Amino acid sequence: MKPLILLAILLTIIRAEPVAERPKVVAYVPNWNDLATFAPSIDYAKVTHLNVAFENAANDSGDMSWNPSNALLVKLAKAHGVKVLLSIGGGSASGDKALLARYGALLDKDHRAAFAAKLARFVRQHDFDGLDVDLEGPSITADYGPFIAILRRECDSRKLMLTAALSRGYGGDRVPDATLREFDFINLMAYDATGPWNPKAAGQHASLEMAEQTVAYWLKRGLPKEKAVLGVPFYGYGFGPAFKTRDYPFGEIVRQYPGAEQTDRTGDTIYYNGKPTIRAKCMLVRKHSLAGIMIWSLDSDATGEHSLLKVIAESLANEVQPASNGNPKP
Repeated sequence: MKPLILLAILLTIIRAEPVAERPKVVAYVPNWNDLATFAPSIDYAKVTHLNVAFENAANDSGDMSWNPSNALLVKLAKAHGVKVLLSIGGGSASGDKALLARYGALLDKDHRAAFAAKLARFVRQHDFDGLDVDLEGPSITADYGPFIAILRRECDSRKLMLTAALSRGYGGDRVPDATLREFDFINLMAYDATGPWNPKAAGQHASLEMAEQTVAYWLKRGLPKEKAVLGVPFYGYGFGPAFKTRDYPFGEIVRQYPGAEQTDRTGDTIYYNGKPTIRAKCMLVRKHSLAGIMIWSLDSDATGEHSLLKVIAESLANEVQPASNGNPKP
C-alpha cells in the first residue's frame, strides 16, 4: 500500500475516534462573597466549569440583577480555559415570596418567550459561556418544561450552554422527562436530606447511599449518564448543641476539629462529607461513567491538604470519558 494512502486511512480512523473528554468538575461560586479576593484564589486547574450564583429577575419585566464583581471571575476563568456560567434561581429564591411570584409570572405562556430571549441576551452580553437554571421546589411548575424548550433555542442561537441543578425531592419529580434532554448536563443535588429546617431529624444530610439512590433515580428516568453530574456538599449541618440555622463550611469544620477531614461526623454534632466519602462519591461517578462532580460551594472548601477539591481532582484524574459522537453543543 502506498504511504500516502496508508496515511489517509490512518487519519480517517483517528478522526472517527471520539476525543477523550476530561470529567467535569462544576463548582458553584456564590457572588455574595468578596469575589475580588476569592476569584484570584481559585485553583482553576482543578475545575472545568464555574457557576456564578446567583443573579435573578430584578423586576416583573425580567430585567436581571447584576453584581459588577462577577466580571473578574469571568475574566479569570476564561484566562484559565474554564467555562463559566451564570446561575439563576437558588434554593432561597424559591423561599422568597416575591421572587417566587415573579418567576411564576415570567415563565407563564404569555411571558416565557420574551424572558428567555432577555436571559440569553444578558448572558451573552456579559461574556458567559452559558446559563444554569437552578429553579427549585415551588418554582418548578407546569410552565417549567415549555420555558426550558424556548430557552434552549435562545441559547443555541447564541452558542450558549444550558444546564440545570435539580433535586429528586424538591421539585425535580415535576420536570418532564423530555425536558431533561434539553440540557447539556444536569447537576444532581444529592444533599440536604435533612437540615436546620428539621432539627429533630439529626443525621447525615448527604450520605453515599443518597448519592447512589439519586443517580439511580435520574438514570432510570432517561437522563443519559454523560449528562449526569453528581452534586456533593462542601458543608455540614449541626444538631443538638451544635445546632444553628446556617451550615458549617467544611473549611471551618476542619479548622475547629483537627482530624475531622477523615470522618463524616464531629463535635456535638455536625454531619458533613469528609475526604473518604467525597472520594467514594468520585468512585461512584467512575463506576457509572457519569459526566463528573458538582460542588456546592467552592468558597466553603478547606485549604491545603484538607481541600475536598484536591480530593476530587486526584480521584478523577485517571478517569477520561469518551466524548459524544453526536453534535455536542458548545
